[in-house]
Amino acid sequence: MFNFFTKRNKITDISWLGIDMHSHILPGIDDGSPDVFTSLRFVRALQNLGFCHSIATPHIFKELHPNNFETIDRAKSELDLAITNAGINFKLESAAEYMIDQDFNLEATICSLQNKYLLIEMSYLNESPNIIQQIFNVGIKGYKPILAHPERYIFYFKDHSKVKLFKEKGCLLQLNLLSITGYYGKEVKQLADYLLKENMYDLAGTDLHHDKHLSTLSNAVESGKLYELIGQYPFKNKEIFG
Repeated sequence: MFNFFTKRNKITDISWLGIDMHSHILPGIDDGSPDVFTSLRFVRALQNLGFCHSIATPHIFKELHPNNFETIDRAKSELDLAITNAGINFKLESAAEYMIDQDFNLEATICSLQNKYLLIEMSYLNESPNIIQQIFNVGIKGYKPILAHPERYIFYFKDHSKVKLFKEKGCLLQLNLLSITGYYGKEVKQLADYLLKENMYDLAGTDLHHDKHLSTLSNAVESGKLYELIGQYPFKNKEIFG
């Protein structure tokens, strides 16, 4: 049984979000989990926190992580088998997190979330020069774009107008759960706070890569802090991906 309430009535699990739609838990294909053993440990930990469903989104970034449908599907099959053999009741899906750069290719086989949504990212240091056009292109192809962790892009720290433009263009926004804890720094948290206040986020995800992420997330959830901060925000994870 999950410890839903402590003596202070703090909610110390994350079943209120339920579905993690952004993580790097597939084994050995990007800068996330290095092997099946670690991936399985991450799955157990996510389940213990209250997640019942995860959509793994490894990077597709030609320069560093040149993944494609085949590499992602193979890694997912390995983890699926390990989950089954371990007797864990956990739903695993896979998609990808696409880097919007000169190599982004919508003509390739698309690794989308539930064949409808496309998770995209940019360099943290420099905005992709054609990002609005690429968002438009994604829509023309029949997919709904989701911009990963907008709060982490340093070029939006002092200029929020472009983030608002994304929303106007129909792009969904996804919060990294660790951003709101201050894990990535003060300015990231400040932008996340602003976007939450303006009700601009649609989704939230762990963006889980490694044990330090997991430890920080676990502490935030199990202390009740994460729920206090964002537990009542109307994230659409269950509505969209449930």
